[in-house]
Amino acid sequence: MDNFIFGLHPVSESIESGKTPEKVLMQKGLQGDHFHRLFSLVRDRKIPFQMVPVERLNKITRQNHQGVIAFLPVTEYHSLEDVVSEVVDSGETALIVLLDGITDVRNLGAVARSAECAGAHALVLPEKGSAGVTADSVKASAGALLRIPVCRVPNLLQAVAFLKECGIRVVISESRGRHPIYKEDLAKPLAVVLGSEDRGVSKAVKQMADSIVYIPMKGKTGSLNVSVAAGVTLFETLRQRLA
Repeated sequence: MDNFIFGLHPVSESIESGKTPEKVLMQKGLQGDHFHRLFSLVRDRKIPFQMVPVERLNKITRQNHQGVIAFLPVTEYHSLEDVVSEVVDSGETALIVLLDGITDVRNLGAVARSAECAGAHALVLPEKGSAGVTADSVKASAGALLRIPVCRVPNLLQAVAFLKECGIRVVISESRGRHPIYKEDLAKPLAVVLGSEDRGVSKAVKQMADSIVYIPMKGKTGSLNVSVAAGVTLFETLRQRLA
């Protein structure tokens, strides 16, 4: 990976300039004023961090890292508010995809690929408990993650509340839905929420959703891979809008 910076001063200055790392690795036992300044920045801005042995840092780079390596996002994240405003101004019908607890970069990449191909306006990821835009996820998306706006939000519930306030209908697609996806009106401004295969969408988000739908299946397998479910849901949305 080459999307990282290292050193106490470079990492601190990068954060202060507004560039938020995906994650910061810090050497165990590190001390000193410069370290405490950096640690305060990381903690105050809620940047994910990990205390690791120096051997792990040395595997990433043999240069003078001073006990600190920060991984930067491959692409700049967008503001959800700005994306929605641009969609409204364009006169298009909103299609936003929200992911709840998707931690596998390959699934993230595959969902992003389907979302971009179906004409979604943005992909929304929570800052915690979610895979991010990395070299691996970009590769899995066939580059789609560099072509679709990705929004990183502190709280998925707040994002859902904001979308509902904007008149965007929030629909969850999962195997335990209440009615088939093909009976849902997806031609209106829409936000689709997809959850992890093991836990699904969180209960709090379900309580805020306007509808929960499922994809009918005939086989005995319990559920679809989340990226396949995303493709079915998004292209049913596109089909209805083109009808």
